[in-house]
Amino acid sequence: MKKLLSLKVSLKVIWILFVFISILVWVPQIDNLLTKDYAAISAYVDLDDAWDITINADRFQNVSLAEFQFPVVRKGDVITMQRTLPSDWGIVEGAMRFYVRHNAVRMYVDGKLMYEYGQDRLAAGQTLGSGYQFIKFPNDYLGKVLRIELVMAEDKVMTKLDPVRIYEWENAYGALITENRLPLLCGSCLIVFGLIISVITTAVLFYSTKYIRLFCIALFSVFMGLWSLSYYNIMQIFAIPLYMISLINYLSLYLAPIPLVAYIHVEVANLRYKPFKHFYWFYLVVYTAVTAVLIVLHLLNVVHLAGVLKYMQGIMFCGLFFFLLVLLGNLRHAKLENRLPVFGLLVFIGCVVYDMASYNSERYMGSQYLKISGVSSSGIMFFICIMFVSFYIEMTQKMMEQKERDFLIKSAYTDELTQLHNRRYCMEYMNKLKEQRNFQYTVICFDLNNLKTVNDTYGHAKGDILIRSAAEVIAETFESYGIVARMGGDEFVSVIGTAEEGKLLSLMEQFQQNIDRKNSAVRDLNMSIAYGYASGSQSDSDIEKVYQIADDRMYEKKKQMKGK
Repeated sequence: MKKLLSLKVSLKVIWILFVFISILVWVPQIDNLLTKDYAAISAYVDLDDAWDITINADRFQNVSLAEFQFPVVRKGDVITMQRTLPSDWGIVEGAMRFYVRHNAVRMYVDGKLMYEYGQDRLAAGQTLGSGYQFIKFPNDYLGKVLRIELVMAEDKVMTKLDPVRIYEWENAYGALITENRLPLLCGSCLIVFGLIISVITTAVLFYSTKYIRLFCIALFSVFMGLWSLSYYNIMQIFAIPLYMISLINYLSLYLAPIPLVAYIHVEVANLRYKPFKHFYWFYLVVYTAVTAVLIVLHLLNVVHLAGVLKYMQGIMFCGLFFFLLVLLGNLRHAKLENRLPVFGLLVFIGCVVYDMASYNSERYMGSQYLKISGVSSSGIMFFICIMFVSFYIEMTQKMMEQKERDFLIKSAYTDELTQLHNRRYCMEYMNKLKEQRNFQYTVICFDLNNLKTVNDTYGHAKGDILIRSAAEVIAETFESYGIVARMGGDEFVSVIGTAEEGKLLSLMEQFQQNIDRKNSAVRDLNMSIAYGYASGSQSDSDIEKVYQIADDRMYEKKKQMKGK
């Protein structure tokens, strides 16, 4: 049986691998379909050169944004950018794509205010968020002077200005989506997967807590999906305000480690090293408390979530490192399902490190050497898939082991011929009744008449038919009121939960009718069963004595039936 179970697990693993390989083969094909028109929709006018820039009191002339770098700015710093727009840009209806990094913006064309963002929120001390702004840029702006004023709302926002580009209005969002198609795909899949699994597991958790780890995977998937769509600016296509997208970004990022830490509780419990267990609870409690406090402070505009990013990144990396140590600690006696998350976590950490290095190098050092978009979302999706596969294999094996245990238990307490309970089960059941000191029960003893004669005359095959027929009749009559067991040979016992004499007489009458019906249905069966019963309420004696009284009455009945 174990070989059969192992074969089933192996086939499921092969099927999962086949799905993964199919995804790896078909995703590039789908990507080619999505990007076939990218060259047309991504055409833009570059406004990166010939800028005059003022940072507080410092002035810089004829600056190229791609090469210009400055010391990290502080909250309240003001940057002014000015240049003359081209006299011709070959675009019918323009849309300027401008990246906002936690700053309020005012744009002027020939001294006339044509766009502003975040002034009211800045005055109220509220967060402004980061992301692209798409601003209508008609052709009558050609040759005019563009001035942009930026006021920093957070410390250490940037050391470099982002490119300024003008797209065809109808292509502006299409270009953004195509550039970030990988995080769009991964983020959407993570959210859909997480929501479906979380809804299913929420319903199941009312009946069993064994799926709590799957629920943790689902929550982690939803948080990471939201983070991917917000971090890579994809949510902007739904016209969600930047400050709200930024809030979703930081909330999902800060909350994601909590279900991940809860997920590894089993692995931590398996370790015998107590400091690991102490640190686990310390980290979980402290991280959850810190996150909750930061959210409250953000809502009160005391401390913004964006301002504590580097500190939270450090705490999260400590958690990832601890997670890795726990998984490695379980590898010594680990099965396949426990080894897979280690590989997935290493890939995930590598992808996160890449994106964090890219983000911090761009934000604090101004370099843009790491330009591949969507690395973290890909690593997250891979890691969650690995966790899900690991959980699936683990649960499948546990279910198979449970099924095997149930089979063995059933075999130990079941009569092979009749599939009724056996003598061992009956005696244990009566012992439980004895411990409960409940006298509202009745023990009924049965003895199948003429079994030896049938065996000697027609053979044991005919005798087995008679035994099974008796078992069916007894179970049909009494099983819904208690238990029915075969004690051995031609003897049966039923223990039912009533001691009402009227009910017992009715059951015995029904029992005889069922015997007659069985005899009519099976040719030459001629089944006859003697019985006797005694109730716990008839005496203060224990159940062994009640059973003995019922057995004695059954033998008296048997003698009467033989004397007829």
